[in-house]
Amino acid sequence: MSEDLTTFLSANPHAIVCELTEVRGSSPRERGTFMLVGMGAIFGTIGGGALEYMVIDHARRLLVEGRAEEAMDVPLGPEIGQCCGGRVEVGLRYADASLRRDLVMRIAQEEASAAQVYIFGAGHVGRVLAQILALLPVRIEVIDTRQAELDMLAPGIAHRRVAMPEAVVRAAPAGSAFVIMTHDHALDFLIAGEALARRDAAYVGMVGSKTKRAKFSSWYLQQGGNEDALERLILPIGAQGLGDKRPSVIAALAAAEIIVQIGGREASVGRKPTPAMEGVGSGR
Repeated sequence: MSEDLTTFLSANPHAIVCELTEVRGSSPRERGTFMLVGMGAIFGTIGGGALEYMVIDHARRLLVEGRAEEAMDVPLGPEIGQCCGGRVEVGLRYADASLRRDLVMRIAQEEASAAQVYIFGAGHVGRVLAQILALLPVRIEVIDTRQAELDMLAPGIAHRRVAMPEAVVRAAPAGSAFVIMTHDHALDFLIAGEALARRDAAYVGMVGSKTKRAKFSSWYLQQGGNEDALERLILPIGAQGLGDKRPSVIAALAAAEIIVQIGGREASVGRKPTPAMEGVGSGR
């Protein structure tokens, strides 16, 4: 995200920062969410719909008129063709050099504080899952013992070839999520055992079947594991009652499952999600 922001700023020497400075009632995005508007491109979103189109038009008028600052107070109701029912205040400011530096630093800090997701296994499901999670507000890293599989990951996906993947679990930061889908069931078991020993894990999931769960449970308890820890294991991942075994479907359902678990943990420790910008838009 910070790299995308830097690219946008380089391509748009003149831009307006549009930030939700106040939110009352229902709104598509939270207070503090912002986007950038250039003459031919936008970066991020404050919620889309009529509100966003109004703000984009207003920001571009500021650019044309050479004005540096403005404020908007917008009711999100029938007056603008939206039905949220709330009201937002939007601050618009010209993105000078100082503000640009602040924005890059802010996004970098948000990225650094995002939950870490480790995907063990760069096979069919792992590769798709990495692509999906790359679009979401988490940090991801794919771990595998096989360089050939890692080489098939989409560009930009963080990855490591590791001889002992279970060691990655021990060194992971608190609140990490562990998704286990290697090519070797014995290795899956070792990684899962380490992950379940982490009481601070946000998510521990393993690809597989009910039979694999039964085999793992037997092995885990024989190794001295306890029933309470075993209850935290999600196996199979991404099931959701569908029974669909296509890698892309499993990955999509698992991604939703992971984000829900991470969000639940963050809520339990009193941490609110940061209103980071999302996506890069072209001309509107």
